[in-house]
Amino acid sequence: MALNTIRYRAAGAVRWGVVRGDAIAAIEGEYPSTRDFVLEGAARARAAADADPLLKLADVEVLCPVTPDRKFLCQAVNYHSHMRDSGMDAESSPFNIFFRKAESCLAAADTDIVRPAHVHALDYEVELGLVLARDVDGPLEVTEASLHELVAGLVLVNDVSARDVQLPEMQFYKGKSYRTFGPVGPFLTLVDAADLARFDELRLTLSVNGEVRQDSLTTDMVHRPAATLTELSGLQDLEAGDLLATGTPGGCALQAPAKPAMMVAQLMSPRRRQGLIRRMAGRNPAFLKPGDVVEARIRTDDGAIDLGRQRNKVTSG
Repeated sequence: MALNTIRYRAAGAVRWGVVRGDAIAAIEGEYPSTRDFVLEGAARARAAADADPLLKLADVEVLCPVTPDRKFLCQAVNYHSHMRDSGMDAESSPFNIFFRKAESCLAAADTDIVRPAHVHALDYEVELGLVLARDVDGPLEVTEASLHELVAGLVLVNDVSARDVQLPEMQFYKGKSYRTFGPVGPFLTLVDAADLARFDELRLTLSVNGEVRQDSLTTDMVHRPAATLTELSGLQDLEAGDLLATGTPGGCALQAPAKPAMMVAQLMSPRRRQGLIRRMAGRNPAFLKPGDVVEARIRTDDGAIDLGRQRNKVTSG
């Protein structure tokens, strides 16, 4: 059964606990890293689930459940709907695209998103994150049936992106790694094989100022977790507590222009292309601006698996 755990600060100490309604039952032990919690604390979480709650959620500071010593790995254009928005299709673009975000961009679920002064095309991307259960130092064949052996939990992620840096500079890392560009949580939802069997029932939604922009099930995903983790294990080492954000569905502010305009843009210098994107952003109200409020959620429709809700205000850098 899915179990919502939380990393929090109370009375100057950082602890982990199990969320029960609007209260927290503390988990025995101290776990400085998400790695420590996954390897040692997760097994104690089930016992804490039956303990008397000690604290109210409203009385603690909720922290990012993924600590900055963990890798922040990501998949790009991994939903059919996002591919269509980007002017791509799965047949002509069959490869699983990976990139990294700086771990320093990890932020709590209610953190303000700071738009740097030079960024004009600020975008949102609600994503499902997988938190790994163990270390991997060689190739693995991960299947749907064995996925629970490698995935300890699920988290809600917003892959915030500066499109006018990412695209003309061809820098996924730079355009997606500014501080506060990675709100994660509030929960690290521990899952088992039965929970992961309901993977296709998870619904991702995101709204800006109350207007729904993204709403999709994970059935829209192109490269699924088992195949993705198989591929990743063949090229790099992974560790318990590492985070893999699995891509976003359609509905982002950025939309591919008509093919003739796209062809002309490809002929421009990167600097001119950057200017074009910024002019387009000025005419596109969907891009985020200071004062906007972004809310995101991932859950099954029956609420049995619920990764919580993020609420982030956009501010000026």
